[in-house]
Amino acid sequence: MGVDRLERVDSLLKRVLADAMFRVMQSDDVNPGLITVTGVQCAKNLRNATVRVSVFGDEALQQRALGHVIHHTRDFERVINREVRMKFTPVLRFELDHSLEKGDHVLALLDTLDAAAPAPKAAEDGEPR
Repeated sequence: MGVDRLERVDSLLKRVLADAMFRVMQSDDVNPGLITVTGVQCAKNLRNATVRVSVFGDEALQQRALGHVIHHTRDFERVINREVRMKFTPVLRFELDHSLEKGDHVLALLDTLDAAAPAPKAAEDGEPR
């Protein structure tokens, strides 16, 4: 299977799972709005897929939300089976993705560096620099 086709399948599954997150988890005590599907990576035979999710909140909330998502794995697989035409419905495996948190941390560091940097001095007496 071509890499391009596999990337399209990954993208399609990511979109379907993100759309299904609210429908499947609407009755849970974890707000599905805090969960973001950041990526899907299917095996070459399309029988297995790893779904990376990011959860906005502290570590305890992240673990609890991941537990709820894993609890609904069969529901997500049913949604894929119903909405995506594939020979086999992939078996899903969910894992936490901390890349968004790392990106926020880097942006916060850049903001502190920008705030700590001295302001540029204006040219005195009209002298060019």
